[in-house]
Amino acid sequence: MWFRKKQKNKRHHRRNVLDVKLRSDHVRATRARSVAVLLGALFGTVFTLYVLWRSGEWLLDRLVYQNRAFAIQVVEVSTDGEISVDQLRRWSGVRAGQNLMALDLARVKRNLELVPNIQNVSVERLLPRKLRIQVAERKPIARVYLPRLSPEDGLMVQTWLLDADGAVVMPLEDKNRQVPAAASEQQFPVLTGVSQGELRLGRCVESSRIRAAIQLVQAFNSSRMATVVSLRSVQVDEPGVLVAVTDSGTRVTFGCEGFEKQLLRWREIHEQSRRLNKVILSVDLAVRNNVPVRWEDASIPRSKPATDTPPTRSRRGNV
Repeated sequence: MWFRKKQKNKRHHRRNVLDVKLRSDHVRATRARSVAVLLGALFGTVFTLYVLWRSGEWLLDRLVYQNRAFAIQVVEVSTDGEISVDQLRRWSGVRAGQNLMALDLARVKRNLELVPNIQNVSVERLLPRKLRIQVAERKPIARVYLPRLSPEDGLMVQTWLLDADGAVVMPLEDKNRQVPAAASEQQFPVLTGVSQGELRLGRCVESSRIRAAIQLVQAFNSSRMATVVSLRSVQVDEPGVLVAVTDSGTRVTFGCEGFEKQLLRWREIHEQSRRLNKVILSVDLAVRNNVPVRWEDASIPRSKPATDTPPTRSRRGNV
């Protein structure tokens, strides 16, 4: 009896072991199938997305970027300054026949704004075949003459121009202008006492003296004195002051701030000199009270002041 019971227990134990093993194999097989299905689905999804992406690129190239319907036929260029439209087109790098949709507008804008005489640029697509470029040029308000050593011509004088932001530009060559250069540049006051190291083409000046002189020129151009006299030069190397010379030879000393009030005082002194039939020789507006003024009778003949023009051998800019 005992032997049979023992045999029966062994068989029962063996059956349990087999059942557990079968269940484990079944679980592993189920897991393997699940992993295979998941990997297959993942691969299929990635492959499908890749095919769709490549197909989209192909369709985009064929229907947009290589489509002759978007070939540029018109490049409309406008500017608020003196640079010729043809030169602006050349600087932009845009050619007729290029695909309008494939054109890198940021590159076109960057190409033009690398020119020091250009302040900012707007580039716009006008579908299907037109590109519009609008240019805002820098407006010079002052000039600087500095010597330059040329291996071909020896020592020469080069003209630099400054705009209201203090940006340094060069005079345009006649071939880059819409019309030949006029005498407008000669009307800009000359800043004297400026060194070569203070000017960097296409950059704004950092010198506080030069920036103050530019602010003075701006304030003068907006004042009532601009309708009466013209600034011929502004000296910037005097400590703490700016010394301006008018077209009539009057020396006017300014403090380095508060130009509007100083210009009003100048206007009052000018009106007083006219009432007294006097000519102002010099006035120190940097003094706030009891402004020192030197004048003489208007009837006394005066020699014509020398003009601030560069020597004949000066070379124009190469922009």
